[in-house]
Amino acid sequence: MSDSIRILLVDDHELIRDGLAGVFELEADLTIVGCAGSVSEALAAYDALRPDVVVADLQLQDGTGLDIVRSVRRSSAATGLVILTMHSGDEQIFAAMEAGASGFVGKDAPSAEVVRAARHAAVAPRSFVCAGLGGALMRRTTAGPTRLSEREHQVLVLLADGLAATTIAERLFMSESTAKTHIARIYQKLGVGNRAQALVTAMRIGLLSSLRPPER
Repeated sequence: MSDSIRILLVDDHELIRDGLAGVFELEADLTIVGCAGSVSEALAAYDALRPDVVVADLQLQDGTGLDIVRSVRRSSAATGLVILTMHSGDEQIFAAMEAGASGFVGKDAPSAEVVRAARHAAVAPRSFVCAGLGGALMRRTTAGPTRLSEREHQVLVLLADGLAATTIAERLFMSESTAKTHIARIYQKLGVGNRAQALVTAMRIGLLSSLRPPER
């Protein structure tokens, strides 16, 4: 079908590739256009096929799925990129998100979750989804070295109010450069890249719900 989502599968185990292909081919809106068993094969196939979504294993013989994500993301913001792996710890989740992946799914997840991730990646390639992201963010944020400071909490609340760095600086009696530094640190600690992601993450892990904006 011309409007189906075109998928490239990347895994160095043929049985897994065949199994994934079987799962996707049961869906009327998903079409497998190619398979690859390594990073080099995947990048060559991507250049030749230009799929809508690449679903890649994390560990490959000549590199990792993250190498594929970074390479494709440098040339395309519209391609969906899903990492599928047996190694689904916090470190791997954040690495995938920071590399520019659209989704991260453990190989022990139900097949329906892989299908959902592929569909999400096709329509929102720059929005990261992962079933374990909330817990990973909670562990990262509540750890001593990454806990938000009181001042960062105040900045976060004003970000939630929609204020720009200049206005935040005025409200909190600091320079604009200091306000921008606080914002950058908040993004880094939450593992996000922009205001929208920061607010979604903060609400998900309870940072905003427990805060009250300063008096105006």
